[in-house]
Amino acid sequence: FYILGVNDSGEIIGLSDEEIKISLENIRRASELAGAKVNIIREAQGKKGKILELLIRRTKDQLPIQISIITIGQADHGKTTTIGTLVTGELDDGDGLIMEKIARYKHEVLMRRTSSVTERIMGFDEDGNIVNYVLPCPLDEAQVYLNSSKLISFIDIGGHERYLKTAIRGLLAHNPDYAMLIIAGNTGISTMTREHLGIALSLKIPIFIVITKKDITPSEVFSKNIENLITLLKSPGVNKIPIIIEDINDIAISVRNMKGGRITPIFIVSNKNGIGLDLLRKFLNLLPPRLKWEKEKLKPFLTYIDEKFNVSGVGSVVAGLILQGWIKVNDKVWIGPFKDGSFKETKIKSIHAKKGVYIDKAEAGNSVTFAITDISYDEIEKGMVLLGQEMPLKAYREFEGEVFILHHPTTIRLGYEAVFHIHSIRETCKLIWSSKIPLRTGDRAKIRVRTRFHPIYIREGDRFLFREGRARGIGIITKIIT
Repeated sequence: FYILGVNDSGEIIGLSDEEIKISLENIRRASELAGAKVNIIREAQGKKGKILELLIRRTKDQLPIQISIITIGQADHGKTTTIGTLVTGELDDGDGLIMEKIARYKHEVLMRRTSSVTERIMGFDEDGNIVNYVLPCPLDEAQVYLNSSKLISFIDIGGHERYLKTAIRGLLAHNPDYAMLIIAGNTGISTMTREHLGIALSLKIPIFIVITKKDITPSEVFSKNIENLITLLKSPGVNKIPIIIEDINDIAISVRNMKGGRITPIFIVSNKNGIGLDLLRKFLNLLPPRLKWEKEKLKPFLTYIDEKFNVSGVGSVVAGLILQGWIKVNDKVWIGPFKDGSFKETKIKSIHAKKGVYIDKAEAGNSVTFAITDISYDEIEKGMVLLGQEMPLKAYREFEGEVFILHHPTTIRLGYEAVFHIHSIRETCKLIWSSKIPLRTGDRAKIRVRTRFHPIYIREGDRFLFREGRARGIGIITKIIT
C-alpha cells in the first residue's frame, strides 16, 4: 500500500490535482520497471488537497502473491458454502448446491459436513478482478494459478467435535496467514466456535469473522447474536477491536491493521442472496500477506509432510508447506524419521504448485506436492520431514517446553499422557517432569515430555498444542533432549 498526500511526519495534507497527476505518473513508471501495476483504492480530502490510497501489485508475469486463510467454526454454520460461493461466484440454493460442487468426499455431500482438510484457491489479477469467474471451470486450479497475480488459498477444516484432531492439524501444519471464523447468524456462538477461536488466538493467528445466514435469521435474533459476539471479542483474554464492515473505508482501515491481530473485521453475508459478499471479496483482494519468508529461504530445505498419495504411474507423492530453503527437481533429500529414528535418501522427481502446474523450483512459503523415488506409500507417515542434504539427521524422543493450560476438567500430574500436535506431527507424549505439580486450567509451567511410540523431528521454537478428552494446552519447545 502507498498513500499520496501525507507528509514525512504522518500529517494528512493532500496534493493538488497537478501534483497528484505527476506523482501518479512517477509511481506508475517505477512500478512498471519493477513488474508491478498501480490501482487507486480510495480517494479522500486532506487539508490542502486530495489524498489517494494506492495498491501496488506484481503482474501475472511473476509468481503470484500467496495468502493462506484457514476457515474455522462450528459445523453447519456455512464454512464450506462460504468458500464455495467465493471461489465459484455462484450462490447457494439453501439445499447444499455449493457443497456438492466443492466437497472432497461423497459422504461429506451426503452428511453436509466437512471431515477432511480441503484446500480451494481464489485468484485475483493485477486489476483486482477475480480470475475464477472468467474461467470455463472456476475450480480449475492450474488455470487460476497461471492467470493470477494474487492467490487466496482457503483451507477448509471440519467443524464437528469428532473432527477436532483434523482441525488442529490443519491449523498447525498449514501455518496460515489468517483465520476466517464463520458464525451462523441464526445460531450464534457455539461450543466449537469458542474452541476454534481459542486455538487460533493461542497460535496468534489474526482473525476476521463472517456472519452467515442473514437471509433466514429474524432481525432481533441476528442483532442479539452480533451483540454477544462483540461482547466476546472485547472480553479479557480475547481483547479485540471489532469493526462491522459497511464500506470501502472500513475495508481500507482493516487491511492495513490486520497483521497486528487487534483489529477484527466482521462481515455480514448471505450465501443464498449474495448480501455482503462483494465487500468480502474486496477485502480479500486488498488483504496483504502476514508471514515473511525471505530469511527462511536462506536456510537449509525443510518440509513437514502433511498429506501422502499413491498416484498410478507416478508412485509416492507427498504434500506440505516448505518452511525453510528451496528445492529443485532432481535434487536429493532425506525423508524420515522412520520408527527406528533413521532417514532414507530420496529424489524429487517432480514438483506441483497446484493441480496440473509443474514447476522446476519451490521455496519457503510455497505449499506444494513432490513426487519422490525409492520410498513406498506405506513407509510414509504424516509428520515425517523432507530435509536438505546438509541438514543433521536427528530424531528425538524428549523435549522441554513452556506450556499454558487452556482447559482441564481436573488436574494434570506426572505420568499424564496426551496427543501433542507439532506442525503435521501427531504423537502421544508422556509428562515426565514439570516445574509445577499439579497443573490446572490457567496454569503456566516448564515441562519435559517423552514420546510414547515414535521419534519425531522437531526444532527449538516450534509451537505445540496438546489435547486429551476435553483438556487442551499450548506451548513452545525450549530445549530438545538428545
